[in-house]
Amino acid sequence: MSSSGKEEVAVMESYPMNGGDGTFSYNKNSNFQRVATNVARETINEVIAEKLDIKQFSPALTTFQIADLGCSVGPNTFLAVQNIIEAVRRKYESQGLSSQLPDFQVLFNDHASNDFNTLFASLPSDRPYYAAGVPGSFHGRLFPKASLHFVHSSYALQWLCKVPKELVDPNSPAFNRGRVHYTSAPREVSDAYTSQFAKDMVTFLHARGEEIASGGIMVLVMPGIANGIPYSRVPSGVMFDLLGFSLMDMAKEGIISEAQVDSFNLPVYAPSPDEMTALVESNGCFSIERMDLAAPGSKIDVSFGGHACMLHLRAGMEGIISKHFGSEIIDDLFDRFLGKTNEFSDRLNSAYRQGSQLVAILKRK
Repeated sequence: MSSSGKEEVAVMESYPMNGGDGTFSYNKNSNFQRVATNVARETINEVIAEKLDIKQFSPALTTFQIADLGCSVGPNTFLAVQNIIEAVRRKYESQGLSSQLPDFQVLFNDHASNDFNTLFASLPSDRPYYAAGVPGSFHGRLFPKASLHFVHSSYALQWLCKVPKELVDPNSPAFNRGRVHYTSAPREVSDAYTSQFAKDMVTFLHARGEEIASGGIMVLVMPGIANGIPYSRVPSGVMFDLLGFSLMDMAKEGIISEAQVDSFNLPVYAPSPDEMTALVESNGCFSIERMDLAAPGSKIDVSFGGHACMLHLRAGMEGIISKHFGSEIIDDLFDRFLGKTNEFSDRLNSAYRQGSQLVAILKRK
């Protein structure tokens, strides 16, 4: 323990989305995540109506605390918390407790490198809640013990806290030569990713178990994959393959080196429902209220084609790619990626019909 009484945690890698409000910003190119938020909304409403025991909190509760973990820069975080607050309000009203309705405080969390300036500048002026920012990794403690009543995280938990070291070790059977992800890679590579994700979730669930009050709800929305289905059949898997193809083309032309590609791996993982269920049960702090797999891609307008796909990936991955390869290759790389989306359009379109969003809804015991 440190002198402040807080647990010491390791400094985790951070992978901020493109900040600001420009052409390639996350703020302008997070339509897929917005659709995902809308797909999860109905499930969240149902769980709040059926499972949130507000009488366990009332009448002593004066402030209902909501945390959004991995909030990025908006606007999707605002849509999610607004929906949660409206559902909680309806719950109070349905039980005749309108007079006991607490204040709402929303705690927006992301790494310190996140563009909090854009987030705060975008806060809705008519928001029905008090807002605060909480910088730091959610793979460790962030909040006081039993202080949270509702935790939400959408499209953040797929980021590993670090790249497994064996992926870049030429002497390891998990050396990921010529690829940037475990999509289409040998079993040893995917096993390394699986192991790291499990370690990350152990620390995440332990921290949230400390921070969420008994009866509190946690909603986790992330890329997922059906039990037994290869990752190469879901949208992000296809996109990561195409990104790897584009980088290898540049290596063959001498623009970058193959060694640079071999030493680069995207720290992103999508679990199956079975994996998540086992991790939650092993933790023991939460009951599983829902563990659903949906296909948000099937609800995306047909205009979400190759160009929108490129903007979506660039908004999320430009920072980590630039850090490794240098910013000078970015325009060329994503032009090539756009060409690949046209070349492999049938594979990409087929992937969007697969169930690739996992919604885990947990209740603190």
